[in-house]
This record gives sequence, C-alpha cells and structure tokens, in this order.
Amino acid sequence: MPINITMPALSPTMEEGNLSKWLVKEGDKVSPGDVIAEIETDKATMEVEAVDEGTVAKLVVPAGTEGVKVNALIAVLAAEGEDTGAAAKSGGAAAPAKAEAPKAESTKAEAPKPEPAAAPAPKAEAAPVANGHAAGERTFASPLARRIAKDAGVDVSAVTGTGPHGRVVKADVEAAIAGGGAKAAPAAKAAPAGAPAPAAAAPKAMSDDQVLRLFEAGSYELVPHDNMRKTIARRLVEAKSTIPHFYLTLDCELDALLALRTQLNAAAPVKKTEKGEAPAYKLSVNDMVIKAMAMALKAVPDANASWTDSAMVKHKHADVGVAVSIPGGLITPIIRRAEEKTLSTISNEMKDLASRARSRKLKPEEYQGGTTAVSNLGMFGVKDFAAVINPPHATILAVGAGEERAVVKNGEIRIATVMSVTLSTDHRAVDGALGAELLGAFKRMIENPMGMLV
Repeated sequence: MPINITMPALSPTMEEGNLSKWLVKEGDKVSPGDVIAEIETDKATMEVEAVDEGTVAKLVVPAGTEGVKVNALIAVLAAEGEDTGAAAKSGGAAAPAKAEAPKAESTKAEAPKPEPAAAPAPKAEAAPVANGHAAGERTFASPLARRIAKDAGVDVSAVTGTGPHGRVVKADVEAAIAGGGAKAAPAAKAAPAGAPAPAAAAPKAMSDDQVLRLFEAGSYELVPHDNMRKTIARRLVEAKSTIPHFYLTLDCELDALLALRTQLNAAAPVKKTEKGEAPAYKLSVNDMVIKAMAMALKAVPDANASWTDSAMVKHKHADVGVAVSIPGGLITPIIRRAEEKTLSTISNEMKDLASRARSRKLKPEEYQGGTTAVSNLGMFGVKDFAAVINPPHATILAVGAGEERAVVKNGEIRIATVMSVTLSTDHRAVDGALGAELLGAFKRMIENPMGMLV
C-alpha cells in the first residue's frame, strides 16, 4: 500500500511552508531518519526526515513551491515490493479522501466534496452537518480564522477546514468569502420587527484594491509577503489587540559598566582559531544588558510570569529572548537560564545564535518560548522607544543609545554616559508597582555591574 508523505507542522503556529529543496529523487530508497527535504517556515529552514521505509514513487510538490499547506500531500512512497508506478497513481488519488477523513466522522459514506449536507440517519431527520460536525458540536478553527469570518459575516461552522484534523484556518475562510458561500445563517441575521437597530460594525481595514487605488499607476511595485513577514504582522496584531500594554521609562548611567567591560575584555584569554589567535570572548553592552535583565527577574520573581486565562505562569528561570534583525524581518533567539550564566558564556552564545538566525538555521526550541525579551536599537542612535510584547512574555525591555548627558549630582552638574530604557508590560500579569520594582532592579544591576560577576 502506498505511503503518503504530507507537509509537516514544524511549529505550533505553522499553517503553511515553502518546500525549498528535495534531497531525494523519484526511485530513491529511504529509511526512517533519512533527511528527504528542506522546508522553509516563517522563521527558519528545517530538515525533514522520513518516518517510513520505502521507495520514492512520486514527488507531488516540486522544489521551490511556496505556501504549501500543513498536511497537504507532498510525496508518495512505495512500500517494500510494491510497484512505484502503481503507488504513484493510487497514492496521489487516495490523498484527497485521506485528507477529508477527519471531517467525515459522522457520515462514513459522505461524498468527497465537503458541502454541508444532511447526515443519513436510520430514523428521524438528523441534525444538519457542517464542517464535518453535527449542529451544536464545536467547530475547531484558529482565532484568526474566526475573526475574519466574523468580520465578513461568514458562519465558520459551515466552512470546510483543511487544517490538522479538519481545523478551519485563514485560507479556508478566505476561500469561502471569495466563493460567496458559507454566509451566516438567516436566523442570525434577521431581526424581529420593531427590534432596535444592531450596533455599527467595527471599522475594517482597507482592501488591497482600495489601497492601490490611492496611488498613481506605475508609481510602485508589488513585493509579495513571505511567510516571515506574514507571521510577524499577524503576531503584532494579536499582541496589540489582546495584551493591555503599559510602559515605564527610566535612565541608567553606564560609566561604571563601560569601565568594567573594558577591564573584562582586556583580561580575556587568547585562544587559537582557524583564523589565528583571538580573545576567548568580547563582551558587548548588550551582553551585559541581557545578564542584568535576567538578574533583575531573579530579584523580582513575581515579574517573571506569563498570563493565561486560567492561571498565572510563574517561571523558575529567566530565559531572555533577544531581538535580532534578519533580512525580511526579525527573530528572537533565547538565552536559556541567563541568570545562571557568566557574561562570557552569554556573549559567545549570543554571537552563535545571531549568526545562525541570519542564515535561518535556528531550531524551533532556540527561538520559541522564553520569559522576557530585550530589543536594543542603541547601535542605530535611537534614544528611546517602546517595544511590542512578544507572547507569551509579559515584559520586553527596549534599550536606547548610551550618550553623554548633563546630570545633576549633589547640586553639581557633571557629564555622564546615560542610556534610556523602556519596559513594556502586560498589565494582566505585572502591575505598575511590580513593573517599577523590576525596572529599578535592572537599573541597580547596570549602575553597579560588579553584582553581575558574583
């Protein structure tokens, strides 16, 4: 019997990916664990391993194909002793029926075309079936799909889902809208005579056509969004629409930290590399900011939290994400247990993560999760800014440039190197006083950096 290979979900939020490269060709034999393809997700390019043994009968999706949906058929394997030609035909033909299986639980003989229909019943008339579920049953759909459906007046329970286990995803709702079907039930739209007029619908964003009509023809070019840009946009909208942000800003004097950094770098031992001798580490201000943020969370453990609707998640370690700019967007690799690591370890680990992030070679566990984040635009001369919280974090620290400023100490004016930092906070998890306590602990670490060495 042919074995269908489908597009894997390589991260919890992945809905589609780009099939960058096939590492096998038709006729090749593969065993479990063999790397067969490279898939580009929104954040990284990852290798996909075979889980079954057989011969590659057909590569259904060509290399370089973009926007391949999760669970879509991408290749067919012929089992041991099976004819590859027959496997290619039967495997490809069986794929649609196999994909629809999770949505046909209540009607075994349902036609492949997933139109809403009455389920066959031995006695009385059965409840209508939509999206593979009887009326009244829960319809599984992503939050984004539900929001788009609600805005467009589409009944999400009547939309056929193509996601994992029949889940309705964004593309399904958009297809239903384009086809003019799956509108909300008349009962939901009709109002009794004399009933008060419904509240005005929330304003919608302009469509692509409406935006383009504002510009002169030929005065622009269209650059299609890649998966990373789409994911960044979606997560930013979700973060700003679901997290009640508030912001705290203060200034930190850097002179003691800069002096200590110079001493530590001068004391770095020399090691041999392929390019000759080099210092074992070279600390940056950002490395010390990461350590200071981790130590501050250790000092104020109630702020090292994440919000969920059912409980507050209190973290035992400070896993600090660091925003890294890469072509087409940004990614946040994570320094795990940063409060336990030395400055030299943080520095070398950060350089490795940033290098692999720019070549999109990070593993999901290296950029997913974390308990807080740091975003530093000081190297671009930015004085101060407010960053957007990256769920499931409850805080993110925005770091500005260190610059010489006039400060008043003991009634006298003197020059000091000062850095402005802004803490963005999820008010559901961290209240104002707690956020101020966390930022105060960070300031103490920055202005008394010897504390980071003990």
